[in-house]
Amino acid sequence: MERIHHVIDGRPVTSDATFPTVDPWTREPWAEVDLGGEAEARAALDAARRAFDEGPWPQMGHGERGAILHRLADLVEAHADELAEADLRDMGKPISALLAKDVPRTALNFRFFADHARMSAAETYPMDSGHHAYTRYEPAGVVVAIAPWNFPLMLESWKIAPALAWGNTVVLKPAEQSPASATLLANLALEAGFPPGVLNVVHGFGPDSVGEALTTSPLADRITFTGESNTGRAISAAAARNLTPVSLELGGKGANLVFADADLDEAVAWSIKAIYTNAGQVCLAGSRLYVERPVYDEFVARFVEAADAMVVGDPHDPATQIGPLASEEHFEKVTGYLDDLPRDGGKILTGGRGEGWTVRPTVIVDAPLDARVCREEIFGPVVVVHPFEGEDEGVALANDTRYGLNAMLFTENVRRAHRVAAELRAGTVWVNCFFVRDLRAPFGGVGDSGVGREGGEFSKKFFTEPKAVVMEI
Repeated sequence: MERIHHVIDGRPVTSDATFPTVDPWTREPWAEVDLGGEAEARAALDAARRAFDEGPWPQMGHGERGAILHRLADLVEAHADELAEADLRDMGKPISALLAKDVPRTALNFRFFADHARMSAAETYPMDSGHHAYTRYEPAGVVVAIAPWNFPLMLESWKIAPALAWGNTVVLKPAEQSPASATLLANLALEAGFPPGVLNVVHGFGPDSVGEALTTSPLADRITFTGESNTGRAISAAAARNLTPVSLELGGKGANLVFADADLDEAVAWSIKAIYTNAGQVCLAGSRLYVERPVYDEFVARFVEAADAMVVGDPHDPATQIGPLASEEHFEKVTGYLDDLPRDGGKILTGGRGEGWTVRPTVIVDAPLDARVCREEIFGPVVVVHPFEGEDEGVALANDTRYGLNAMLFTENVRRAHRVAAELRAGTVWVNCFFVRDLRAPFGGVGDSGVGREGGEFSKKFFTEPKAVVMEI
């Protein structure tokens, strides 16, 4: 089998112990991964600290750093097949989605933040007292970035690109289920011209492993994490020991409101994408679908027909739209919700277990609003559909959750669109679409969906230390 190493201080590093990474389609290990712990975490943090304190990365101008980040983006595009294959084998995502979306978006993230840092402005504050004040945005220092397994390469880049663009150094811990693309990315960064220690990758687990060592270390100046809400709580508590600022993008239970005046063709098509993209393994998934009563029956019939038409199977097949779930543990979690449905209440109109670790696109109706499938983040291709009567009830149902990452609404009434978007308690609201992003806009959630925002100026302020300079003139 292949061996996936750490990358620390510009070179591959091995550990005495390893752990396997499993191909979810074959359900067999395909590589051995070096298992990091406190020693590897400290070595990576020390390397990042030296690279920050001794330079030259933080001292470079935005143009010079940006040119290196653009070279990395070029290499990502040149190695698209290799990077896509790594994520496919680690977590089972269809090759068509990886090549059409994940890899290009990864390159875009590096290009965007390189250019954003170069073109970003600071503030000046003319003062009446004969003084002049202005701001500087200095890099924060060493950034610990912990990425999830559902969009491994793309979300790794979303975290490290702004940190690097603003002159920080990084220690990246990918999810233990999806380690391969992070090591490939670190090697490409070295080829692009990154100085040793600027981007380090360590593999391992969370509690009592490399993750805990990274998040409790006083050497970390920032921690950015995307993942499950309870893990976010643990990271926040660990960071509090050293007063380390954290950015947490956590779970979701996205609401999707379809009003009677919606374009039903568009609403069905977007709602299918909202729940079944990446086999539902998306924190932004529209897993709570509320349809206004006059069009409920027609919408559900069209939605079920579209769900049944989706291709589930081998992620190497370009025709496949839904591959296996990312791990046996996750497969058992998702199907456990379906197994418990007779007890909790609700009826499956279509879907259920498929071949191996696949779950077919599943539609549930008639579930009590307090059922687990309606309240908890399933993180699989499972949607629960309810009717609603009128705008007020629809908004109340959408907001009846401890999560608040995103929401959607479909309507042809522009006044309603603005009114409802303002009332929904969510970090992002999509109107008549889903997953359309502007990288300048804030991204994050409220409640159990996270702390802080990233993207554009929001990433700038998190990954820098804003400094006020006051001069007598």
